[in-house]
This record gives sequence, C-alpha cells and structure tokens, in this order.
Amino acid sequence: MKIRILPEAERDLDLGADFYESQSPGAGDSFIRGLLDDIDGLLKHGGVHAKYRGFHRAMSHRFPFAIFYDLNGGLIDIYAVLDCRQDPKAIDSRLATRKAAGDPTP
Repeated sequence: MKIRILPEAERDLDLGADFYESQSPGAGDSFIRGLLDDIDGLLKHGGVHAKYRGFHRAMSHRFPFAIFYDLNGGLIDIYAVLDCRQDPKAIDSRLATRKAAGDPTP
C-alpha cells in the first residue's frame, strides 16, 4: 500500500499548521509532524476505521483533527484533514464536495 495526500488535504494540513503556528512559534511544525505520523499509521491500520459520509475517518492522536480517507486499489487516498471543532454541517459540506469530485486519477 502507498499513501497519496490529495491537494485538498494538503491545503487542509497547511491551514492547520498556519493556525497552530499563529498560536505559538514552532507549533505548526509539531502539527504537521503529528498528523503525518497519524497518516503513516494508516499503512498498518488503513481500512479499520468506521466510515463517515463515505470516507473512513481516523482521529489524530495529538490534535482535534480527523483524517478522511478511502482505499483505492493499492492506494490510501487522503481526501481531507479537518478540524473537529468546526460546525459539523461545515465538515459534512466539505466532505460532500470532495466525494462529488470522484476518485482521483493515479
């Protein structure tokens, strides 16, 4: 299995890092390292997480973020990395938009 972080999810990671960096210098780097560790853990545990709005949802171990992914053949596609402190309707809307875009091309 390989992991592919889609552009929308990369933007999510950047936004999260920017937020934490604005709170405390260096916290953005800690956020990125923590979330990438959680994403790497999907190589071992990918597919075991319950589905939410059509995606598997893995919770970060260090931050209040969820990783939304799907299994596509030999790939684990990361569609979104979202802050769970948002309005649930905003999360649902973002996931619906990303699911509607369809599966990415390899």
